[in-house]
Order: sequence, then structure tokens, then C-alpha cells
Amino acid sequence: MTDSSPAAASADTLTSVHLVSLGCARNETDSEELAARLEAGGFRLVEDPEAADAVMVNTCGFIEQAKKDSVDSLLAAADLKDDGNVKAVVAVGCMAERYGQELAEALPEADAVLGFDDYSDISDRLNAILHGEKLISHVPRDRRELLPVTPVKRREAAGRVAVPGHADLPEGIAPATGPRVLRRRLGNSPSAPLKLASGCDRRCAFCAIPSFRGSYLSRPADEVVEEAHWLADHGVRELFLVSENTSSYGKDLGDLRSLEKLLGRLSAVDGIDWVRVSYLQPAELRPTLVEAMVGTEKVVPYFDISFQHASASLLRRMRRFGDPESFLKLVEQVRSHAPAAGIRSNVIAGFPGETEQDVQTLKDFLIEARLDVVGVFGYSDEEGTEAATLDGHVDPDEVERRRSELADLATELCEQRAEERIGEQVEVLVEQVEVDGQPEVVGRAQHQGPEVDGTTLLLDADASIGDLVRAVVVDSDGVDLVARIQP
Repeated sequence: MTDSSPAAASADTLTSVHLVSLGCARNETDSEELAARLEAGGFRLVEDPEAADAVMVNTCGFIEQAKKDSVDSLLAAADLKDDGNVKAVVAVGCMAERYGQELAEALPEADAVLGFDDYSDISDRLNAILHGEKLISHVPRDRRELLPVTPVKRREAAGRVAVPGHADLPEGIAPATGPRVLRRRLGNSPSAPLKLASGCDRRCAFCAIPSFRGSYLSRPADEVVEEAHWLADHGVRELFLVSENTSSYGKDLGDLRSLEKLLGRLSAVDGIDWVRVSYLQPAELRPTLVEAMVGTEKVVPYFDISFQHASASLLRRMRRFGDPESFLKLVEQVRSHAPAAGIRSNVIAGFPGETEQDVQTLKDFLIEARLDVVGVFGYSDEEGTEAATLDGHVDPDEVERRRSELADLATELCEQRAEERIGEQVEVLVEQVEVDGQPEVVGRAQHQGPEVDGTTLLLDADASIGDLVRAVVVDSDGVDLVARIQP
């Protein structure tokens, strides 16, 4: 018998979904997992939100601006319910996982707020929403409690816990032959993030991420390599290795040198030309890892090191370790192996208890380190973090003054560093051949990470997206470079 109910009659038309991906590269990999699951569940991915039956927003919950962007995206999608074909707006991702019911109550325009536990059945969840079912909003919990405290014991429990990027392949997604990958590319960039791990075991006083991303869990190396082959088959030439803390990779696999070994295996993947490592902790950046990063073929000399500050006393309040001397020694170690290496970092201004002397210590460090890129963030309380309970909070206006002052200094220093590269030979991955409707070849050199580290304009170049070209830097524009292809 054929069901002739209105829900059944409309089921065939409620199949298109537009996926909005916000936040970091780690979130991008989660979005592509969601896309694969939705497609396998009968949905059609569309690029135009106005042409979609549903809009799913993969939110970011890292800092206040990211949260605001997530809410704005959800509200913009909700507006389409009145103006077009959109029948449902769903929030997923970090902000949804972190706030759950609270977000649902504050934002009734969203039809559902779903957490990581819903990902394995995401297509069923979306179908239910589109058919008028009201789902219970996600109830947040501390995800660090879901896996054993001892890292090496986590592998046994991992299959029973929902962790984006670590799921078994559901029926209908796994191909008969070739790599078994739970992913569907949402773009055609020659660079793609590749997730190595999820979660974090560090307890930085200012960071809430471990509470909603959970304890550190490495992906098995074979699984990572298999996905690298799949990405190469889909036109990717640069692998951007991401996690909350990449330098911890392998701690739960029983081998602290797992990352060094994995870099060699990824370098051997046909079609991949660059392997880029991100999110490194200075306290974990051991000499063997530095040597592997500068000595392994295809691994670009790029060091994304999370310093956060330079004052030893303030770092201890942050539940971190280090001082100017050890940080400068690390920078020197990197540049002794690879003088042209790119080194980037982020720092926090106005953390509780920060003194004017701490600020000066940070300034002195930045001047001496001469990093390629420095992101400067003003401190603000994050709910549920230790820092929010500390004494010595700095007045918000003073936080902004210090942030602005440090940002101006960082800009000046990074522009000087870019200018020092004039005359340097670089290899550039082409990512654009048209800018604002005009022919213009733009890419990134090996020391420039995706989106946040500047670009390289190639003069008088005839190239295609995905090409690797050699050039000489002839000028700089802020942190961006201008280069001419070598004859």
C-alpha cells in the first residue's frame, strides 16, 4: 500500500540542504562529514541557501565574535523561511554542542539545536524536522568525562562515543573499492584540512574547548593516510593537518613519535605536493618533531606555535609553560634548520593579573622573535573557564588599549619580516586566477598558511588554480608578497 499522507507526498521534495560552515579548519572537516552523511541519507547539497529546503549552520563557539557570527547566520537563514523555499533551520557544531537548550531558548528562530551525538543520524534528524517533528534540543555535558582519563585506554571506548571525524562508515557511504572516507568536499580549493585528532587534554585557564570537544583522541594513522589518498584523488595538492593540539598526536596510540612517522607516510601520497602542520604547543615541540618537519620531503617549513604570552608568571596563571628565553631558543632552533621558515602565533592581551611589566615582556619577545604573523586577541571571560574566576581582572577599556597597542606593534614587525623576504626564491601554490572580475594570479608561498597568513601576488603569470610555480619576491604589501615567476 502507498502512503498518501501529506508528509509522504512532500517527502520527495524536501531533499535539498544548504550547509553553512563557520569557524576554523577543524569545523570545515566536520562540515564535510555532515555533507557526506546528508548526501548518503538522500539529501541534495545546494550552494544557494534560497534554493534549499533546509539550512544547516555549523556554528563556532570559540570567542564572542564567532558566537555572534553564528547567531547572525542562523537569523539570516531564518529570514529565508519567510521569503523563500526554506522550511527548516538547524544549528549544529561547537556553539550548538556547548549551549544546546540555552541556545534553543534564546533563538527560537532555529527549528532545532543538535549536538555531536546527533551526527550519526543527522539525515534522519533533518527529515523528522522537515516533517514537522519537534526534536528535543541537545543537553550539554562535559565531554571530557566520556573517555577514560588515561590516553592509551581511550581506543577501546572511542567507538562508543560520538566524536566528529572518528565515526565508522554507515551503510551506503562506503565505496565498493578505494578509500573508505566519510567526507564530501564542499569546495574545489587545491588545499584541504585533514583532521588528525579531536579534543584536548590541556587545561589552559582561558579555554573552554576541551569541555565541549572532549578529551584528546588521535585518529589511527592508516585512516588518516587513506583520507589523504582520497583528497589527492579529488584534486587536493596541499594537506593542512589540523586538530586542537597537533603536537599531542599519538599520545593515545602508544607512540609519542607517531606524528613524525605519519609525516613520512603522508609525504609518500601521490598527488600531494605540500603537507602543512598546524596548532603546535611550544611545550610539546620536541627536537625530533622539528627535525621531521624541516627534513621530511613535501612537509613545508611552517610552524604554527601557540605561545599566547611571554611572561613566565602570567603563563603559569594561564596553566601554560614557558618564558622568553625558552621561546626564543625554540624560534632559533627552527630557523637554524630552515632560515626561511614561516612562524606564526597568537597572543592574549589583558589576561587577569597581567601587569604593565608583563606587557613589556611580551613586546620585547615579539621584537626579538620577528615572527611572520601574530594574531593579538583581547581577553574576555569565557563561561566555565578557570580564568573567569581569577582575581586581578583588567578593566575592559584597558584590555582593548593593550590589545590595540600590541596589534600595532605586531603589524609593524610582521610587515618588516615580509619586506625582508624581497629577493627570496619562493614556491607558490596558485589559488586564484581572477580577483574582482580581473585576471590576477594569487597564491600562497610555503611559509603562508591558508586564509590568515597573507598571500603572494604573481606578476605577469600564466597559471591555473592548483599550479605550483617558482618565483622571486620583488615587493611586499603589508604581510602580502609580490613575486615574479622565474624564467
